[in-house]
Amino acid sequence: MTHGTITAALAGFGTGLSLIVAIGAQNAFVLRQGARRHAVLAVVAVCALSDALLIALGVAGIGAFVTAWPAALTAVGIAGGAFLVCYGVLAARRVLRPTPGAALTAEGTASGSARRAVLTCLAMTWLNPHVYLDTVLLVGSLAADRGDLRWAFGIGAGLASLAWFTSLGYGARLLSGLLARPSAWRVLDGLVAATMVTMGGVLLARA
Repeated sequence: MTHGTITAALAGFGTGLSLIVAIGAQNAFVLRQGARRHAVLAVVAVCALSDALLIALGVAGIGAFVTAWPAALTAVGIAGGAFLVCYGVLAARRVLRPTPGAALTAEGTASGSARRAVLTCLAMTWLNPHVYLDTVLLVGSLAADRGDLRWAFGIGAGLASLAWFTSLGYGARLLSGLLARPSAWRVLDGLVAATMVTMGGVLLARA
């Protein structure tokens, strides 16, 4: 592996982190699933693999097709915005009407369907036009500037996504002691609700 390849990969890694670290709908969902210790591997895999696929499409030059279909991004924005607002309302409902026994024990318990968690994660990822703009267009265009090293740049960005979501999903269990209290879950759900409703509102306003 040449010095140029390593440099391009590190640049891609840094770019990838800068795009995904900011709190958003996807991060908030992964954090909640990690704190509940429910379907963490599946959720992390969906996020990382989705980003890897979109980054690969961007590096391959698919960005031109995305910009050529603005109506498609508008439709995705409307669907995604409505979905996020609905999810945020459900989170707000948990804040106002907490479920008895919702706190985690020291060992951690989780309920619900892993399939539902995966489908929710897929919707949050693929119904968010910002994901396409960040990965396909932005990462794709930055990778194109690297010439023959564009794939090294893309791999670095994909590894950043994998590292971040793995750390977020499995690192959230460190909060299990704090989340043994129902009041802490209300705070977390409040954060999730505010994030989802805000993101959804922005998507609908820009659609």
